[in-house]
Amino acid sequence: MMMSEYITKDDLRQFGLVMMDDFRKIIEESKKEQQNKPVLDWLKSRVVRKLLDISAGSLQNLRVTGKIRFKKVLGSYYYSKADIMNLFNDKQPTYGTA
Repeated sequence: MMMSEYITKDDLRQFGLVMMDDFRKIIEESKKEQQNKPVLDWLKSRVVRKLLDISAGSLQNLRVTGKIRFKKVLGSYYYSKADIMNLFNDKQPTYGTA
């Protein structure tokens, strides 16, 4: 091997800095894209069941006991995304049926 083909610690350090800069750019672009997406505050039953890995009966139980808010629109139930996320917190508000 010729002397010019060796990789030095400085070469690796420089490569690492370039990679970190590229990662930062990718993350910033991803954050900008996420900000442009619409935020869904209400989720359909199917999405909630898949997200929580529960049956339709379990979801109905959460609805009837007032653990999550819901709205019924044209025969379909929609659930509050914030309430679903709060199911995992210690403090759970109880809501009446809508």
